[in-house]
Amino acid sequence: MSHGTRWIHHVRKLSAASIPASLIEKGQNRVIDASLTLIRERAKLKGELLRALGGAKASASLLGVPLGHNSSFLQGPAFAPPRIREAIWCGSTNSSTEEGKELNDPRVLTDVGDVPIQEIRDCGVDDDRLMNIVSESVKIVMEEEPLRPLVLGGDHSISYPVVRAVSEKLGGPVDILHLDAHPDIYDAFEGNKYSHASSFARIMEGGYARRLLQVGLRSITKEGREQGKRFGVEQYEMRTFLKDREMLENLKLGEGAKGVYISVDVDCLDPAFAPGVSHIEPGGLSFRDVLNILHNLQADVVAADVVEFNPQRDTVDGMTAMVAAKLVRELTAKISK
Repeated sequence: MSHGTRWIHHVRKLSAASIPASLIEKGQNRVIDASLTLIRERAKLKGELLRALGGAKASASLLGVPLGHNSSFLQGPAFAPPRIREAIWCGSTNSSTEEGKELNDPRVLTDVGDVPIQEIRDCGVDDDRLMNIVSESVKIVMEEEPLRPLVLGGDHSISYPVVRAVSEKLGGPVDILHLDAHPDIYDAFEGNKYSHASSFARIMEGGYARRLLQVGLRSITKEGREQGKRFGVEQYEMRTFLKDREMLENLKLGEGAKGVYISVDVDCLDPAFAPGVSHIEPGGLSFRDVLNILHNLQADVVAADVVEFNPQRDTVDGMTAMVAAKLVRELTAKISK
């Protein structure tokens, strides 16, 4: 049992031991307010800076959501955001993206820090409220023009509150390009409605996506296919990738929607390219396949996430950290303009 989980049990015992619920709730609210205030002030500062510099219509802004407890197997993705940042700026490569944008230009990329997930859970805050806090954090970033959230997970459960926030803030559904080995569309995996394997069921139920395209699938159950049909999801499996490649590398999304959201689960890649993931599933996309899909996509990308990198399994000289960082770099280029 993790330290955070122990404390949640401890807080629940206090509640049961006739400690006034209002006392616990007041303390929780103070921690939540302080957490959101730090993100709000950082976003405000970055937004003011960019507006003063001028010339940026959209700028990617990193927001870390180090949440791992909704994983069904390993909780290592909670440790990913700092490792991804470290890899982005480690100096082993330059700061240019493949399309020529400079990451060290604040009009291209800023950073508003992390939602302090473990500190909030340590106060006994449940998942319903935690998901609301993630959504609120994303909306705070979006309030500061021209910032657009590029979220560092964390496990894939974070995509639900992030997409919900983006859709609500923009006033309608978005088109989603979801790259993953798994469809993550179980109704409630192992009884957990917020499981990382259920995030897209929650997104589709909420009406936050107009179209959902899932690419790279190769671990999909009967329920995954049935749920896909139920929600009208466009599922592209690896077994037919050669046939689908030309279409997937020339996608045009977002017309008639409020924009396009991209969710990249690092395990969409074949483990030869990214061994540092919790669910190793052979037979995946090459890194260049993913870049071709992203580079050629015609879309107004309003937000994105990179999830499920597990540093605890990244045993080959931090290779998967560099893979996750490169995905973030190229998504930055796609978002900023």
